[in-house]
Amino acid sequence: MPRPVTLFTGQWADLPFQVVCEKAKSFGYDGVEIACWGDHFDVERALSEDGYIQGRWDILKKYGLSCYAISNHLVGQAVCDRIDERHKGIVPPRVWGDGKENGVRMRAAEEMMNTARAAARMGVKVVPGFTGSPIWHLVYSFPAVTQSMLDEGYTFFADMWNPILDVFDEAGVKF
Repeated sequence: MPRPVTLFTGQWADLPFQVVCEKAKSFGYDGVEIACWGDHFDVERALSEDGYIQGRWDILKKYGLSCYAISNHLVGQAVCDRIDERHKGIVPPRVWGDGKENGVRMRAAEEMMNTARAAARMGVKVVPGFTGSPIWHLVYSFPAVTQSMLDEGYTFFADMWNPILDVFDEAGVKF
């Protein structure tokens, strides 16, 4: 049985979800990996609004498509990054909040946990995404960084992502 060929909707987030689905079908795709930005997939609405998930499926079915993954790269990036003004443009306002680094990270972590829950409700078993990194700026830096700085970064990364991955496990969804 051949694997389905899918289109990631993130590069098309300036277009309405329905238009992207119509184009994906006309291009010959079997399904999509839905991005959690633009109007393509809203995690909060998926968890709180009756009929939202069915509405996504209705659009997909209209074009003979399936959904194989829900991507939340942009919010995932904010979990471990050093937060600055660039992140304001890529995360939802509810995640950005007041823009204070620790608050953004905590809200991003919660949003990723909710992404696992929303994917499970959608019946999707895979969520691709970015993780962010507390040490990316140190990897090729000058002046040199100490091993303890890198170790602290790895510990921070594990502390932030292990609870998120536990929820993915509980929801039966791969990240």
